[in-house]
Amino acid sequence: MVSEKDDIRILVIGGTGHYGRHIVQALIKKNIPVRVLSRNKNKAQSFFNDQQALEIMEGNVLDSQILEKCISKVTGIIIAISAFNRKTIRRLRKIERDAVLKLLHQASQQKINRVVYVSVYEKPLPDVPMKTGKIKYEVEEALEKSSFDYTILGAPPSIEIFFSMIRGGKMRVPGGGPSSLPNISPIDLGEIAAQAILRSNLPQKRYRLAGPSAPSFPEAAARISDVVGKDISFTKIPLFPLRVAAKIAGGLSLIMPYIAQLLPFILLLNSFESEIALQVAEDYKILQDTFTYSSHTLEDHAQMWINREEK
Repeated sequence: MVSEKDDIRILVIGGTGHYGRHIVQALIKKNIPVRVLSRNKNKAQSFFNDQQALEIMEGNVLDSQILEKCISKVTGIIIAISAFNRKTIRRLRKIERDAVLKLLHQASQQKINRVVYVSVYEKPLPDVPMKTGKIKYEVEEALEKSSFDYTILGAPPSIEIFFSMIRGGKMRVPGGGPSSLPNISPIDLGEIAAQAILRSNLPQKRYRLAGPSAPSFPEAAARISDVVGKDISFTKIPLFPLRVAAKIAGGLSLIMPYIAQLLPFILLLNSFESEIALQVAEDYKILQDTFTYSSHTLEDHAQMWINREEK
């Protein structure tokens, strides 16, 4: 464990994203100086209350000169970047692959040794159909062939995916979802990533992140219902229209790039292999044996969801 905090400064790429915010917060709680790159400094500042240990640099991750400034005097880098949204989907490859590989190259030249990379749950294969999967594969390959002291965190869908499907007291899920879905609390991921970047005794390996359970969507709806005290009904939306739409969107990817990527993701979600889901208990035990944190359960997040809804 790194002990001299005055000599530490961690750069978090993607620090204002869904997972990145929790990573930054976990580092701040440990009084570790953090640097975040954001296209909008004022918006980035609004995400974090305690900014004493936080430095926000304004700029674009595609700017090589900005990247060079970002890595100046940092001791470790956490990469949790995602361009999977409507605003940046057209530049997904440039942001998630080209900029990240350029960052790694510059970090190597600056003799920065420690890197933590937040990827997808299972390492993608080279011929994976989704563009984002191919990108993750290429970055992971680059890390494995590098001289970095790296840790790869394979993140499944966020536990928040269950709540994102709820509207008006109904959980509507395209295809119904898999029979068992590995998931991770973004709070837990933030803590694990923060601990990982400060550890000098971790092996160069890939950890699959998983929470204590992998429920189906109907099971999640029932468990959330018990917490909120009212019925959250489950509805399966047929996949056939989405399959047709996916083929159409695939042909119109230049016009509808976000939809063209979102629909294959939904189809992939429904085909989540049961064998992978069965690994959850083992993956979770490895995490508990390796890192020190208290897991946030579906019930914990249901209570947080209630609090958000009441505001």
